[in-house]
Amino acid sequence: MQNTLKTADKQLSLRIGLVFVLLALLELLLVHSLSPLENRLSDVFVRSQAQALAPDPDIVIVDIDDASLAQLEDEAGRWPWPRAIHGELVRGIAAQQPRAIVFDILFSERDPFRPDSDDAFNQALQGINNVYFPMVRRNPALDAQGAPAAQIAPLLGLQRGAQADPQARIAVLPPLALDPAHWHVGTINFEEDADGVGRRYQLYTDAYGWLIPSLPARVAQDLGYAVPQQADLILAWRGLPNSYRHISYSDLYADFNREQRQRPADELKDKIVIIGTAATGMHDVRVTPLASLYPGVEMLATAIDNLKNGRAMRQANRDFALGLALLLLGLLSLAFMRGIHILKIGGILAAASVLLLAAAYLAVAQLLLLPVLSPLLLAWAAYFTFSLREYLRERKSREQAVQMFSRFVNPHVVQELVAHGGLSRAGESRQVSVLFSDIRGFTTLSEKRTPEQVVELLNRYFSLQVEVIFRHGGSLDKFIGDAIMAFWGAPLDDAEHARHAVEAALEMGEVLQRFRHELGEADANFDVGIGIHSGPAVVGLIGSEQRREYTAIGDTVNLASRIEGLTKGVSRILVSRETMQACGDAFAFQSFGSFKVKGREQEVELFAPSRKEEKTE
Repeated sequence: MQNTLKTADKQLSLRIGLVFVLLALLELLLVHSLSPLENRLSDVFVRSQAQALAPDPDIVIVDIDDASLAQLEDEAGRWPWPRAIHGELVRGIAAQQPRAIVFDILFSERDPFRPDSDDAFNQALQGINNVYFPMVRRNPALDAQGAPAAQIAPLLGLQRGAQADPQARIAVLPPLALDPAHWHVGTINFEEDADGVGRRYQLYTDAYGWLIPSLPARVAQDLGYAVPQQADLILAWRGLPNSYRHISYSDLYADFNREQRQRPADELKDKIVIIGTAATGMHDVRVTPLASLYPGVEMLATAIDNLKNGRAMRQANRDFALGLALLLLGLLSLAFMRGIHILKIGGILAAASVLLLAAAYLAVAQLLLLPVLSPLLLAWAAYFTFSLREYLRERKSREQAVQMFSRFVNPHVVQELVAHGGLSRAGESRQVSVLFSDIRGFTTLSEKRTPEQVVELLNRYFSLQVEVIFRHGGSLDKFIGDAIMAFWGAPLDDAEHARHAVEAALEMGEVLQRFRHELGEADANFDVGIGIHSGPAVVGLIGSEQRREYTAIGDTVNLASRIEGLTKGVSRILVSRETMQACGDAFAFQSFGSFKVKGREQEVELFAPSRKEEKTE
C-alpha cells in the first residue's frame, strides 16, 4: 500500500511538471506575457552597467538648450529660427574639419515668410559634403500618395533589394526646405517596444523590397563604418543622460561671430557633430532604459556611437529561454518525484536564481542579453504548485491521522499529536497504566432484550465510559465484546498516568451507578469490574500492511486483564501494588490481599482505590 501511494505521488508530480512544460512552451513561443517583466529587469542591468561607461568623446552634441533659446531670441526671434542662423553655424563648424555634421532637426518644408533665409541656408551648404539631415518614414497607409521608389531612390539613398517592387510608391517626408543636392538623409523614426520603451534604433526600413536607411546608418556607411544588414540594432548605452559632450548652440554661434574667437579653433576637428535640442520646451525626449525623459538627440548619438565602435547589444538565441525553462522544470519535477525535502529544493532553486541573475547581469557587460527572468518565474510558479500539492497531501495525511486516532484517543490529544509531528510508526517501550473494564450480568441483560436493543444499550454505555476515559487523558485501545481496554502514558508522555487511570476508573463507577438507575430495578445486576496495572509496555501501530491498530502489548497488559478478572465478588475496582505506589497519596487504598494469577509464579497483591473522603464498598 505504501508503494502504491509513493507511485501515485510520483505520477502526480510528473503530471504537474508536464503541465508547466506546456505552459512554458505556450508562454515562450507564443504568448510572451512575461516579456515586459523580462525587459524591465534587463533595463535595470543595462542602466547599472552604463553608469560606469563613458561615451565616445569623438561624438559632440551642439545643443539648442534653454540658454540658447533665450540668448538668440533678440537676434533670431522665437523658435523656429531663420535657417540662415543654421547656415552660419554650419560654415563655422565645417571650417574646423569635423568628420560629419548631423542635424537632428527636421527641415520638411520651406519657410513661406523667410524664403531668403532658406536660400542663405542652402547657399551656406554649398561645397560641404558631410552634412546630414533627417527625414521621416510616413505611415505605410499613405504610400499610395507617395513618390515612386525608383525615382526617389538616388535622392534618398534607398537600396534596391532583389525583391524590390519597381512600381512601389513610398511616403516619406524629406527635407524639402533644402535643395535635393544636399539630401544626405536618413530616417529618425522612433521605434519602441511593446511596453513603450525605446531600446533599439532602426537601421533599414524595408518598403516593398526597397531599403530606406536610417540617419545613423547613412552617416556610418558614408564614414566607412560597418553597418549590419538588419532592421535595427539594440542600443548599447554608455553613461547616463547628458553624458555626451554638449556645447551650447548659442555659445558656439556667438564665438563664430566674434572677430577674436575665444574657443579653440580645432575643438571639433575629426568629430561627429550632432546638432539637436535637449531644451525642456522642445519636448524631444524618449522613454529609454536609462530614463523616462531621455533626450532624443542623445539617442541618435548613441546609435552612431554603436555603429562607429561596432558595439551593440545582442540577444541570446531564442531557444535559450525555452531550454533553461525546460531544464529547471525537469529538475524540479525530478526532485519532487524523488521526495527531496521541500525546503531543500527551495534553497537550491533560490541559489540557482541568484546565480542566473548574476550571470545575466555580467552578460550585459559583454553586450549580451540573457532572458533568465521568464524561466525563473515559471520555475518558481511550478515550485509553489508542487509545494501546495505537498501541503495539501500533508494536510490530508494529518486529517486522516486525526480521524483514525480520534477513535481511541481524546480528540484534543490527537490535535496535539498532529501538531508535534504525529506518531512513530515503529513500536516503542513506554511506562503506562492499562485499564480493563468488563460488564457483569451481561448475559442476563441480553436475554431480556432484542439484539437491536442490546446493541443500543451497549453503545449508550460505551459512549458514557469512553467519554470518561477521554476526559482523563486516556487512550481507548479497543472494545473486546462487552469489555473496554484503555491505557494512559501513550501516545503522549504522562508522568501521572497511574493517578489519571484510577481517577477515570472511579468516575466510571459513578457513571455506572447513574446508568443502572436509568435501567431500573429489573437490571439491578448490571455491574462492571475494572482492573488496572502500571508498568512497561510496547506501544505503537501494530498489525498488517493493510490494517494497523494503535495498541499496547506486553506483560503489563496481560496482568491488567487478569486483575479485572479477579474483581468479581471482591471489588468493582482493583489495582496492582505498582499502580497504588505510582499514585502516591492521591487516593485511599484498601488491600484485599494477594492472589494467584495465571502465568505468574508470585502472587499479586491487589488494592481497591477510593477517594480519600469516601470508604470503599
